[in-house]
Amino acid sequence: MSPNTYPKPSVTGTGSRVVLLHGFAQNRNCWGPMLEELSTARQCWRFDAPGHGSAEQFADLTCSQAGAKVLASSGEAAYLGYSMGGRMLLAAALDRPESVRALVLLSATAGISDHAERADRRAQDEQRALRISEIGVESFVEEWLAMPMFQSLPAGAGFREQRLENTAQGLAASLRNAGTGSMEPLWDRLGELTMPVLCVAGGSDTSYVERAHEMGESIGSNCSVQIVAGVGHAPHLEAPEATSSVVRRFLARNTLD
Repeated sequence: MSPNTYPKPSVTGTGSRVVLLHGFAQNRNCWGPMLEELSTARQCWRFDAPGHGSAEQFADLTCSQAGAKVLASSGEAAYLGYSMGGRMLLAAALDRPESVRALVLLSATAGISDHAERADRRAQDEQRALRISEIGVESFVEEWLAMPMFQSLPAGAGFREQRLENTAQGLAASLRNAGTGSMEPLWDRLGELTMPVLCVAGGSDTSYVERAHEMGESIGSNCSVQIVAGVGHAPHLEAPEATSSVVRRFLARNTLD
């Protein structure tokens, strides 16, 4: 494979295409039962995000460049991004709307508008990047999954083995180049989105519930907001059936089957 060729996705199921992009420190194999639910009616393309898994060599890409790389490798499709993956796909959808038939943003944000807050987050991302390089991926994954936002993950839903396929170098570079602190905020551009958009958050993840509603208001009437009750930052892993049901209904209404 050419060093400039993006790694191919894993493909599951048949039907119209939906492209899935995971969160930070995961990889394409961290979707759990939700993948089984979606692939009963869809062809699911799962990519490793830049800096992760087989795409480690693309860790120097910014958030918008990362999303653009995935879109260029997929073509016209529905897109679903979780957390970091949602930020990447949101940026790409604004720049290449003709490729996005529908967009699902799961526990995602449009960035940090306040300059001081964004600088603070960039400093936090840098400290976390240094921490990854210092202690290695295995120890970092344990620390990452011990964070309060992941405390409600069921046993086995942390995908520790899959996360260990990442490298310290790739994760650290991803944080520096595509982390929330380095991401150009997109709030002022959300009204440009004309495709159907679904924003999903876990009911216990209060800050992301707020962001989901704020994004919905900024996007407009083509955006739906759904809150999955009783779960945290990873609703697709904590309540896969409920989350999949929400996503499947949205895709069935807004894309051709």
